[in-house]
Amino acid sequence: MTTATTRPSDRRISPVFLGILAVTAVTGWATWTGFAEQPGVAVFLFVTAAWIVSLCLHEYAHARTALHSGDISVGAKGYLTLNPMKYTHALLSIVLPVLFVIMGGIGLPGGAVFIERGRIRGRWRHSLISAAGPLTNVLFAVVCTAPFWLDALDGVPADFRFALAFLALLQVTAAILNFLPVPGLDGYGVIEPWLSYTVRRQVEPFAPFGLLFVFALLWVPAVNGAFFDVVDWLLKALGIHEFDTYCGYELFRFWRGENEFCGI
Repeated sequence: MTTATTRPSDRRISPVFLGILAVTAVTGWATWTGFAEQPGVAVFLFVTAAWIVSLCLHEYAHARTALHSGDISVGAKGYLTLNPMKYTHALLSIVLPVLFVIMGGIGLPGGAVFIERGRIRGRWRHSLISAAGPLTNVLFAVVCTAPFWLDALDGVPADFRFALAFLALLQVTAAILNFLPVPGLDGYGVIEPWLSYTVRRQVEPFAPFGLLFVFALLWVPAVNGAFFDVVDWLLKALGIHEFDTYCGYELFRFWRGENEFCGI
């Protein structure tokens, strides 16, 4: 019933997204075949484009779940087209996360789609809408790590393996950060419907600063170390060694020159 009230054009995949998807495919092929004269550039473009694709799918998951939960306004807002330019804050949702990948190899959560919560009934639906985004990152991480935990790396070029490992790291960090029960992040959105009205009103003023708070904490060496210890543990459980993610990040930062340790 909800989908019937959206026009076909509201659900048509955006050419912008298809273009980003094409860049991902072409640069992934160049990384796999060694076609690129500078493999670092190909890896940089492949990981960046794939990361933006995952950000678009993250926000689409929020919007699509909201649509089926009662918020029919998401179609008119362009959220179902996967066009990153339709997001509420394109800077926060696309540009800033990409910059954080370049600066620190962290999958920074984006916050982009505006859901009209008043149209939605039921606490479980509200929680599911918030959880849909980071669950997409979890699914993306499973896809990226599948060749590792399936022991299907025979014949996979080293550069592509490194790039895939680094992309998996970004998805794992994004999922963990998004699921933190901090106001302004999806994790808080999952538990918010179950909190009392008084608690929600008290916490509401801090929501715009939740991401900044998490970012500041990650600058604390002890917190940063503990965070990446958890990330490394999860990746090892999925078959990815720290060497692969390290070399993937080094290859991604091609402007730093060759790295003899990784053989690149």
